[in-house]
Amino acid sequence: MTANIDPSLLQVRARVAAAAALAKRDVAEVTLIAVSKTRSAVEIEALLASHHIDFGENRVSESEGKWPALRTRWPEVRLHFIGQLQSNKASHAVATF
Repeated sequence: MTANIDPSLLQVRARVAAAAALAKRDVAEVTLIAVSKTRSAVEIEALLASHHIDFGENRVSESEGKWPALRTRWPEVRLHFIGQLQSNKASHAVATF
């Protein structure tokens, strides 16, 4: 199953597993969130094709431009808003995230 997974993603997952073991935590309880701000949809699709589904964004307007189409193709994506949110963008954030 790992044949289609990006090698750098495998390396990061291995480091997360090692850190979880060191902390005596179950790695299944750790969520690796790839921060996708400033990344294109094409770059994000490469990770989605590697079965990574958790992504973080901190720019509502940028997210509105790329995630609706990506979510159509990969509905299992879990998009996380990270950082501070301006109150005037709250309704847009709720719709996107």
